[in-house]
Amino acid sequence: MNQKNIRRYLIAILVGSLVFSGLTGPFKNRIVAESDAKKYDVILDYEEMEALSNQAGEPVSELLAKFKNEIGISKVALIEENLDSLTQNENIDVFAYPMDVITKKVNWKNDYPQEALAMLKDADKYDILVEIGDESFKDFLFTQVQARFDSKQYKTLDLGSRAFILFDGNSKNALYSQLYKLVNSEKEGVIEKSDVIGSKIMLVGLGMLPEKVEKIKEAGCEIVPRTLCYSGFNTSRFAKDVIAQIEKNGASGEYIIPGGEAVIGNDDGTSVLKNYIEKNNSKLGLIETTTQRGNIMQGGLEELVVGTNYKAVRIFSIWNYIQYRYKVYGYSGAQEIENTLFRAITERNIRVIYFKPIKENQDLYTYVTNFSEYKELFENLDARLAKHGFTMGSASVMKTVKNNAVSDIALGLALVCATMLILATLFELDLKKQAILALVGVLGIGAAKYVMPNSFVLFLSFMTAVIFACLAITVFVCGAKQAQAKLSEDAGGASVGVAALTVLLLSVLVALVGGTFTALPLSSNPFMLEMDIFRGVKIAQLIPIVYFFGVYLAYFGFDEKKKEHAELEFEDIKKMLSTNVRFWMVILAGILGAVGAYYILRTGHESNLEVSSTEMLFRNYLEDHLVARPRNKEFLFAFPCLMLSVYMFVRRKKLIAFILGLCSVVGLTSVINTFMHIRTPLYLGYFRTGYSIIFGMVLGLVAITAIEVCRLIWKRYTKS
Repeated sequence: MNQKNIRRYLIAILVGSLVFSGLTGPFKNRIVAESDAKKYDVILDYEEMEALSNQAGEPVSELLAKFKNEIGISKVALIEENLDSLTQNENIDVFAYPMDVITKKVNWKNDYPQEALAMLKDADKYDILVEIGDESFKDFLFTQVQARFDSKQYKTLDLGSRAFILFDGNSKNALYSQLYKLVNSEKEGVIEKSDVIGSKIMLVGLGMLPEKVEKIKEAGCEIVPRTLCYSGFNTSRFAKDVIAQIEKNGASGEYIIPGGEAVIGNDDGTSVLKNYIEKNNSKLGLIETTTQRGNIMQGGLEELVVGTNYKAVRIFSIWNYIQYRYKVYGYSGAQEIENTLFRAITERNIRVIYFKPIKENQDLYTYVTNFSEYKELFENLDARLAKHGFTMGSASVMKTVKNNAVSDIALGLALVCATMLILATLFELDLKKQAILALVGVLGIGAAKYVMPNSFVLFLSFMTAVIFACLAITVFVCGAKQAQAKLSEDAGGASVGVAALTVLLLSVLVALVGGTFTALPLSSNPFMLEMDIFRGVKIAQLIPIVYFFGVYLAYFGFDEKKKEHAELEFEDIKKMLSTNVRFWMVILAGILGAVGAYYILRTGHESNLEVSSTEMLFRNYLEDHLVARPRNKEFLFAFPCLMLSVYMFVRRKKLIAFILGLCSVVGLTSVINTFMHIRTPLYLGYFRTGYSIIFGMVLGLVAITAIEVCRLIWKRYTKS
């Protein structure tokens, strides 16, 4: 059997395996789940709305009523009070401090009556003393402490107008200052110190403040309770009282948004909260991290989400750095905050906006008090989201989507075939060697499934991303070689342009298939809710860049000799490694290295490289006028480079063609990278890539035309 027939069989098995994997996999269910989950909700943060109302000079109940009546936002999140918040509240005469802080004050005993000093006789520095000077508030605090804490954890003293609670703290639940140094006159460190400045006891939720509850009800809004739970003080007893408080205050059980270290009752398990969720058809809130990658997962939250069959919604909190995006990038108002919310909902499966009011740009304390800014923000956001089928209401929960083991195995077989095609390109392998390698590949897939069943889908997804990126690069280089062989050096510009366009479309098509099947094994609720994420994005983009060198040498060789057949020869590698390095090569390598490093570093949300204002405005313009914003690096850079690379190969400008080809790899890996973000709906990935192809094709043809015109003019000039 000749190599051509073997290649045909491999391609047939590859295509058949992909079709089978796609038909048996979760694609259909994922598309249905994404298209059905089109309701988003907005919840106002009470504490910051109260601060806004104070600066605006109007009662908070009136401000909340305006948000409800004029914008349609009727849900308000109210976080439970704790000893720390009560101490900070200027209107309540309650103070809580660690004994380590109290006893460092000179003559501290003079501040307390004898009865209190007797209670403090055996107190250590980790204990927390609460002093209550507000008699009207004493009953609330005593009642809540008795309901939520074990009697062994505290002592009380009621002296009428003055009352005390002493909590038994310890070194584990204490909160410490960061280490600091005591230095001598020559600024030499003498000793390091750390002080007890608080305790987790001071952060434990004690219930909703009645006066805040009344203000929200007065506005006609719903209360969304926020809990504060910390290990050691988070028993089923605590959980039952939290639920009792929710029901007593008429708070909505629609959303459960955990705060602190864990979900309520987690010290004794999650059964109490799970029963409440099932009884009230509640939705668990997964708050996205500040880096917009993954969620803040408190203790017991993952167990609950899985136990309730993923009855959860992702929440986007307006972090402080987003609050400051007012009048940035030359905008006249809160347009960039609007853009941020739009992207969160359409691109990251966010279904609840936890809204905090806008602040003046780079101002820590001053809110934007003009209500029309908020009204305009949400009206514009609602109109833009409507184009994607979203409406405001009770947040949609994603239907259950599960991956399929049979589909995964079929995809594994496809990867073996794709790898064989790549190896056959690089090396001359006879039938026996190919059969052995194929068998090793199939056994390897089976072994991986057996050895790492829990992470097999991640392995499969990663391998799909790498192998199909390399396959797309192979199609590109092979297509360029065929175009060079078919067309003469002086071939017409139109013929070369058609060849370049054909190579672009075929290469991107392979990358698009790769991106689609990279997403296949991970198309399930944990990844769609970003409780788990694709790992190895940067490596998956780096390996194909290295591979390009090998496949280029296989098809074109290192020097000017014509390669009769594609094969990676040791002689080419030897020549490349032993070539005399010239100064221009060092400069070129430095430039390419800098561009590559910038590209890799710009990948992902954790990058410290900021996007320029001009680029952000350009991105936002595309986002505002298209279904999905195409990636700049694809249509402005990589895809035109790919077409120009084919053009230069035909014109026998080998070095320029190589450099342009290396740049084009960025675009092919980027197409696959688009689908690594499982939280992003599939249709956006296809639109994004489609726009990139169209715009990149146009720019590539324009560039080829411009260069061709210059070439013809130069040719005439030199002849004359």
